[in-house]
Amino acid sequence: MKDYYGKEAYLSNKKLWLLDMDGTIYEEERIFDGTLNFLDTIKKQGGDYVFITNNSSKSVVDYVDKVRRMGIDADETNFFTSAQATILYLKQNHPGAKVYCEGTRSLVKELIAAGIDITEEVEPVDVVLIGFDMELTSQKLRNTCEILSTQDPVYIATNPDWVYPVSFGFVPDCGSICTMIKNATKKWPTYIGKPEPTMVNIVREKYGVSADETVVVGDRLYTDIAAGLNAGVTAICVLSGECTVDDIENGEVKPTYTFDSVTEITQAMLDH
Repeated sequence: MKDYYGKEAYLSNKKLWLLDMDGTIYEEERIFDGTLNFLDTIKKQGGDYVFITNNSSKSVVDYVDKVRRMGIDADETNFFTSAQATILYLKQNHPGAKVYCEGTRSLVKELIAAGIDITEEVEPVDVVLIGFDMELTSQKLRNTCEILSTQDPVYIATNPDWVYPVSFGFVPDCGSICTMIKNATKKWPTYIGKPEPTMVNIVREKYGVSADETVVVGDRLYTDIAAGLNAGVTAICVLSGECTVDDIENGEVKPTYTFDSVTEITQAMLDH
């Protein structure tokens, strides 16, 4: 896009970079060209990076393994996911609740490890939780619809993303799964992850940096960019994933800056 001239110094002074993952730094198992240089530049300029992702299909442990295979220097402190935000939400608002989770085995394992009471039975249930389930079955869908139709549980979902980027295009994400369930039950969940500012605020407070020193980078207007704007921080949209120039021009959510990819962000930082 190269609409960043005159803003290089502003970007180089950022201390905390909150980075989306899918469509921003990689696609499935393929790391984008320039990602490693981008992360290295952040470190060399005295900043920190944390990956904040709405994708709840993998636990933090699994994510660490994945990015390390790609050559990214990261440990568990470099991640904050919608699953972690959901765990905090459940502990703060529904302690001891019995939760039916329509999600991957990795998500269920992470919930159990955090002390959440997970059940595979359809009754009685206090909370129904939907995640981005890459292991979705018709039985899981039936159970979820039965619980929502015959009981009155709290109904939450990890994230509202409509699609997930893959090598050939996109597949349905959590938001699309919830739309399918709504068509059957007439019920709609409360979403926990981005665009809510919660994830941004928690990480920023942990690192003790101001909103002006923080930047969110992502490829989706309605989650990544909206979360940054809702939290009052700089929001950079990259065009390497879901978002297009037309989406920005015709949509209501306007990023602070737009770049073709993280490679172009690196160039802007180094031009200073």
